[in-house]
Amino acid sequence: MSDAIHPLRIRDYRLIWLTRFLSVNATVAVVVIIGAQVYQYARTVEGMAPKEAAFLLGLLGLAQFIPFLLLTPVAGLLADRLDRRFVAAASTAVDLGIALTLALANTFEFLSLPLLFALAACHGGARVFIGPSVSAIIPNVVPAESLPRAVAFSSIAWQSGSVIGPAVAGFLLARDPAMPYWYAAVLLAVGMITVLMIRPIPIPPKSELHPVRQMAEGAQFVWRERFLLGCVTLDLFAVLLGGATAMLPAFAYDVLHVGDEGLGLMRGAPGVGAALVALWLGFRPMHRNVGEKMLWAVAVYGGATLTFGLSTSFVLSLSMLALLGAADQVSVFIRSTLIQLNTPDDKRGRVSSISGLAISASNELGEMQSGLAAALLGPVWAVALGGAGAIVVTAIWTVIFPELRRAKTFAPQYRQKEQVR
Repeated sequence: MSDAIHPLRIRDYRLIWLTRFLSVNATVAVVVIIGAQVYQYARTVEGMAPKEAAFLLGLLGLAQFIPFLLLTPVAGLLADRLDRRFVAAASTAVDLGIALTLALANTFEFLSLPLLFALAACHGGARVFIGPSVSAIIPNVVPAESLPRAVAFSSIAWQSGSVIGPAVAGFLLARDPAMPYWYAAVLLAVGMITVLMIRPIPIPPKSELHPVRQMAEGAQFVWRERFLLGCVTLDLFAVLLGGATAMLPAFAYDVLHVGDEGLGLMRGAPGVGAALVALWLGFRPMHRNVGEKMLWAVAVYGGATLTFGLSTSFVLSLSMLALLGAADQVSVFIRSTLIQLNTPDDKRGRVSSISGLAISASNELGEMQSGLAAALLGPVWAVALGGAGAIVVTAIWTVIFPELRRAKTFAPQYRQKEQVR
């Protein structure tokens, strides 16, 4: 690895890095403010109780997930059959339109719950395209021996955007509800330019299979490769149960009483922990016992979520959010590298879209699960029991997917199988 070229020395990788930073910074800011405005609108305008408003946050996650679910097969196919730069730019343009619409809605005071939910659903539809297209570009511009480091530095872009976006958005929201959306619109416009500046990426040869068969081919590949199946489903079910971010408005306004600025800090805290870990991995990427480390990281994520749910201290809550972000980053780094290196290039877009679907399902359906649980138990116990559930899922996956704990390195296992045959 010491002889591998550093990814930041590659022009196109730098553009990918900047594109990811800008898009995540903007879109996370928009999602956080949409959630905050849904909760505040429900509490102040509709006069709902905290449990009822928390349930709306769960429905908001569902609204984002449904278009993501429906469009995932199409997104993966387009990422494998079209110029990935244009796919990413088009989806960014949709997010730009969403940010501008919300900025105008707040400026001219025609904001409503139906509008917030409709635009959240549009964001879910746009996001399904940008993930597979950008992720699938990285192995095309970075040598295989540099990919673990490239994934780590890409995570720095993601997590630093996740920190800066919510923090800036929270402070802007406290001053003018339209300002976070104008901020996001500027970043998205620049992100469209940077992704289009990437040099053209070779498009895989056109398949003779029917488009529907091509979509199914990616899912069949993941299903046959138990190693990939374990990686994808571990994140799906652990984060599905252990997601705390959807309930942050409830914690900020009705549990910890820290307001808009506190919400921004809480939403950014996981990104702080994740960015620090990503920075470390960028210079010292792990190579040994990667499967065991991934499993332990998910267990720590569950424990930190459990502690956060029960905390009544703002400082302790921020610390646990940073810890769960750090643990999640270790898991994301290992899982992303394993998926990229264990997938042939002609299927990489479709497999990335399936991985993205699992991540979206875990996040958005996790928000729905948290909303339902909060409606019954309140936000505190909904988050705490979800964290305990993530620990249980990790223990179960250790048993039913022994391939995960036996993974010692990032070596592509599908190629090893082909060599044995």
